[in-house]
Amino acid sequence: MNIIEFLQNLMSQVPFFVQPLIVAVAAAIPFLEAELASVLGVWAGLNPFVSAGAAMAGNFASVFVVVVFGARIRALIVARRAQRAELVAVGASASGGANSSGYLAEPKPESKGVRRFKKFLVRFGVPGASILGPLAIPTQFTSALLVSTGVSKSWVLLWQGIAIFLWTTMTTLIATGVLALITG
Repeated sequence: MNIIEFLQNLMSQVPFFVQPLIVAVAAAIPFLEAELASVLGVWAGLNPFVSAGAAMAGNFASVFVVVVFGARIRALIVARRAQRAELVAVGASASGGANSSGYLAEPKPESKGVRRFKKFLVRFGVPGASILGPLAIPTQFTSALLVSTGVSKSWVLLWQGIAIFLWTTMTTLIATGVLALITG
């Protein structure tokens, strides 16, 4: 038995209305994503439009959650750093320019990875990072990185949605073509 027959037999045991939900849940998993989930859905016998739509919805839902919570976490961290900087500045002015340890407060330097990602972001922008990102890392990770650097939630969601649509459409078309070649 080949993989396509196995997937079709497996999917036939599930009610029709649950099949797209399985594809959507699979698409929400990082590294599996909408691209592979739609391929599995097509090969399992789902209509390519249903498979692609369910995969896009599942992947975008997980990206949405990452972006919303990532933005909230970033806002809390930025507010906490600002509060600490204010406390250090008050302490430094009270002690003649030095903090409690006797040294001037200096900002923490950025890591090499953050500097590299920001350079990539400046070079290609959010659209390039979103569209090319799936070649290297899952969309959920790309979204988290973009939000953590201060890119607005709506901009990240727009370009991640476009990237998910483009990649899922491409892989679904390829999967449909391959299935047509294999099954004749």
